[in-house]
Amino acid sequence: MPGDADATRKRLLDAAMKEFGAYGIAGARVDRIAAEAASNKAQIYHYFGSKDQLFDAVFNQLVVRTMAETPIDATDLPEYAGKLFDGFEQYPEVQRLATWYRLERAGSDEPLELIMQSNAHKVEAIAKAQKDGLIPAKYEPIVLLALVLQLSALWTGLTPEYAMLVSRTSAAERRKVVTDAVAALLKD
Repeated sequence: MPGDADATRKRLLDAAMKEFGAYGIAGARVDRIAAEAASNKAQIYHYFGSKDQLFDAVFNQLVVRTMAETPIDATDLPEYAGKLFDGFEQYPEVQRLATWYRLERAGSDEPLELIMQSNAHKVEAIAKAQKDGLIPAKYEPIVLLALVLQLSALWTGLTPEYAMLVSRTSAAERRKVVTDAVAALLKD
């Protein structure tokens, strides 16, 4: 019954995304994930091996989705940042999970290979665009990518008090700030 197995895995991943987003890796409870997924703890261990491996599967799924929905266009970094911003608006769990990942996996000896490959690809694309004279070489490619990524996520890591102030602006206005800021980085 591969369809049942696939459906169960999807329910477990969806439930785990909510649980990890709310509580992080250490605070997440497999019994809550299993209950939310209308499953049981044994299936979590059967499909994923451990709670940490379940988190990795959830995080990997987010990375794959982000890469598919938002491929880099090094010749239009403002719009790339805008599309990343759009993704953070559509999927707020991405930044919560990324924050938990940074907090709980800092210094890990096992970086996720997919993220390493994605970052290398983006840096190479920026370096090529700079070499071809399509964008300024004012910043090293690795620095420019970091700036673009941070600006695209500008509005996601705010304290609740500051977020209340920001809520007075529309998503379109916040997106424009992101794209304008990245465009300003590219001016000579």
